[in-house]
This record gives sequence, structure tokens and C-alpha cells, in this order.
Amino acid sequence: MKDAQGRQVTGRVRWRKFAVLAVPGFAVTGALAVALAQGALAASFAVSGQEFKVSAKSMTGEGFAQYGGLDYNLRNGEDHPFPVAVTALKKAKIQGLCQSVVTTIPVIGTFSLNISAGNDPNKPVEAKDLVLDVTQLEGDADFDNIEIGRDASTLDKGPTTAQGMQDLFAQQADKVTIKDVKQVAYATTAAKFKLSGLSLKLHTGKSECF
Repeated sequence: MKDAQGRQVTGRVRWRKFAVLAVPGFAVTGALAVALAQGALAASFAVSGQEFKVSAKSMTGEGFAQYGGLDYNLRNGEDHPFPVAVTALKKAKIQGLCQSVVTTIPVIGTFSLNISAGNDPNKPVEAKDLVLDVTQLEGDADFDNIEIGRDASTLDKGPTTAQGMQDLFAQQADKVTIKDVKQVAYATTAAKFKLSGLSLKLHTGKSECF
């Protein structure tokens, strides 16, 4: 982007303001449901329906894209879609990753599964073609060359598969850095996911990343 004098400008947007701008994308949830039923949208797998929490000290990514989409779970052999904000990155490095999910089993009780990685500053978590299906995302974010309000079907900066429906609200940027990341998600996929210093622990009771 350039200013009135023709000088290059780096786009910087506060994430909370950005999230407000993303809201119009969910106005087309009905159309998305129709498209999914007709096979116009690919749902990669049926999600469990349990949300999980992810936090990180920082996440830096190249090739950022975000748009409204759908996940689905199975009930009585039928697909039940629900809206998510799809956030995609071609390449990502994550410092201080924490992931937690809480499950309550009747009679037995409540358990928490916690995963951590990338706590060594010299060995961050690395991902390629990372796609996050989120319902909540918070943090302080800086974007380079951001485009807000782009047609989701024309996105070309993120992973090659990161495109939504025609006329759907979307945004993309060359690069994004988010500090103090907190997100609630239904699913995460990646072509490659390298977890340096991986630690997995099961706890009795409720133990979450935030």
C-alpha cells in the first residue's frame, strides 16, 4: 500500500478492530449451509464438536488469509454445519504454544489434556499450510500489506486451498505477527506441523491454557 505521496506503507491493524470487521462474513451462514449441502464447499473431516483452547506468546506467519466458513459434526448419520472463522497461513512460527481440551465423562468425572511445545526461543513450533477453524481469537496483531473486504473466492496470499465462497467477506496480508495469542477453536489442520519440545499431560479436573 502507498500513501498520498507515493511512499510505501506497512499495514498495521489491532486484532480486536479486525475481528469486528470480520463479522459481516457470518451473515451468509445460510448460503454456506446450502453450498455445503450441494457439495460446493469441501468439509475435510467431521469435527468432534468440542472446542479447545490454544494460547501462544507469539505467532508469526507468512501468507495470511481469513474468511467465514463451516465445520460440521455428525449426528445420527447426518451432517450438522456451524459457522467458524477460517484463518490460514502458508508458513507459521509459534513461540510458547499451549493447547488444552476439557472432557467430562459421566460417572468418571472431568479430565483435561494439555499439550505444550516451542518453549525454547531457538526452537519454535513450525507449520506449513496451517488452517485454524476458530470461534474466538485475541491478541495484539501487526499486518503487512493487508487487504480488508476482498472477495473470499479470489484470495491468493494464503495456502492454495484457502478460499471461500464468491461474494463472501474476507481479508488477506503478506505477513502477520500476533502477540499474546488466545484462541478457541474446533479444528486445526496443517500440511506439516513440527512441535519442538513436545509435552503432553493428562490432568484430573479442569486445567486450561487460559
